[in-house]
Amino acid sequence: MRLTTSLLPLLPLLTAAQQQKPLSESLQSWFEKAKSYIPSAATAPITSTAAKAAANNVVTLTQSNWQSVLSPSSSNPSQGPEEWMVLFSGGNKSCYGRCAGVEKAWNESAALLAANPTAPHLAYVHCDRTPVLCTTWAVGVPTIWHIQLPVTGADQSRPATTIRKLGLNSTTVTAADIVKIHAEKTYEKRPVYEGALHPFDGWAAKAGLNVPLGYVLYAFANVPSWAFMIVISMGSRYFMSKRMGGGQADVNRAQRSAPLGGAPPANEPVAR
Repeated sequence: MRLTTSLLPLLPLLTAAQQQKPLSESLQSWFEKAKSYIPSAATAPITSTAAKAAANNVVTLTQSNWQSVLSPSSSNPSQGPEEWMVLFSGGNKSCYGRCAGVEKAWNESAALLAANPTAPHLAYVHCDRTPVLCTTWAVGVPTIWHIQLPVTGADQSRPATTIRKLGLNSTTVTAADIVKIHAEKTYEKRPVYEGALHPFDGWAAKAGLNVPLGYVLYAFANVPSWAFMIVISMGSRYFMSKRMGGGQADVNRAQRSAPLGGAPPANEPVAR
């Protein structure tokens, strides 16, 4: 009884500390607490439920639909840019079999974000199935792109599209880490991407060359290394033989222009 009485003054402090927790930490603690009450045999249905929630809330991007999907759904500039989070993942070829944990955390975060009315739009790219798209955008996996799509103004002017790249640790990433990107705006700690292969504002996109360039880069990326060695070897042999042939031609011309016999030409003075 004395111990309980002595702890009563600390209750307001504990309540205030709980209220000061970030939203992502609260979500993580609730999620872990919920999992602790569920037997391990029931984790498979939970994973399946998260995958179904992700399938309902996440759009799969392909080479043919990404331009229509990643476009503002509103025409009112006062609403501000439209927020998107795009996960780039892969299989054995592009991610070397290390992205299973990332996709599990992504599915769980999609289920958590579905209950948030301010949550961003979610999209997913599998780089083994859409390699040209990932090559066109120079994507490394696993990565999340945070995209802010601007709304076209009344004068048809379109501000720049803001993209920030957030690399993921394939072994330690959790659903709470992904939720933090939106809840705590951790994407603001990353620099804005302004590279030449920017899918909206890069020079290749503005010139309409991003798709052809993507196919060219993808073709080069899939050429075996021995083929490059053969081309380099043949090129070096060609130039060396041409150079050696040109040197021999100079020697032949010099020999043809030399006078017959050992006597020097008449206009050359004889050394004494």
